[in-house]
Amino acid sequence: MGKLFIIAGIVLIIIGLIWTFIGRLPGDFTFQKGNMTFHFPFMTSILVSVILTLILFIISRFR
Repeated sequence: MGKLFIIAGIVLIIIGLIWTFIGRLPGDFTFQKGNMTFHFPFMTSILVSVILTLILFIISRFR
């Protein structure tokens, strides 16, 4: 159980570091009106979905 927490922590750190680099891709929408700002990471969501799909596909092939 301890190894699982260590691996999960390392994975979250790596995801956090990658997220800072891909946080504002060209397909992300930002709306500003007055003092309100809304940011919708559309392209980032698609990119993360594709990467996770590939990772899970590769993991399932080795099982």
